[in-house]
Amino acid sequence: MASGATAHAAIEVRGLAKRVADASGELTILHPLDFTVQKAETLAIVGASGSGKSTLLGLLAGLDTPSAGTVLINGVDIYGLDEDGRALLRKEGLGFVFQSFQLLAHLTAVENVMLPLELRGVANARARAEAMLERVGLASRLRHYPKYLSGGEQQRVALARAFVTEPPLLFADEPTGSLDAATGESVIALMFELNRQHGSTLVLVTHDQSMAARCDRTLTIAAGRLV
Repeated sequence: MASGATAHAAIEVRGLAKRVADASGELTILHPLDFTVQKAETLAIVGASGSGKSTLLGLLAGLDTPSAGTVLINGVDIYGLDEDGRALLRKEGLGFVFQSFQLLAHLTAVENVMLPLELRGVANARARAEAMLERVGLASRLRHYPKYLSGGEQQRVALARAFVTEPPLLFADEPTGSLDAATGESVIALMFELNRQHGSTLVLVTHDQSMAARCDRTLTIAAGRLV
């Protein structure tokens, strides 16, 4: 790839590999990988359970450490940073959507969405959170705790929380894995609509071929290798 294209990449993966010790000595979860994700691109990472795709997502987000290679986000080598530096990068520039929602049970819907704004010191956090929840169709559920929300509503809160800071890069790990087909389809449509409006780069892990088909590009992983 030409150096000019690389300079503008949202993510550049160089020789990224992951090995762990097991009873037989060492297990290779990811063999060395190289690929690039351009800004505003939507990328699906697909593969069977145990193929290494969720491990790859964790490495791309700096949530794990590789055995070899590195990841550049907007030209910054994230594994050249210390743990505090990677945490700051995640707080300032990344959004996350998880299969298990990861909402805080003791906070209301609006408080969950306010949290990343408050961590950044945003003054009008409540107003922005309320506006974001209204955009995802939850204006009437602002003060409900997660246990009083359906699965689809909880995932909408999670989407609102991920997008409220307008992150340039969003990671989603099986975002509809806990939802029924109809609810999942509405959440998928909402996620792609929000992503299009914000112009962010989206990298998602999924088993869902229909969700992958909505992305600009798909990477398939089998036994820790790109195929």
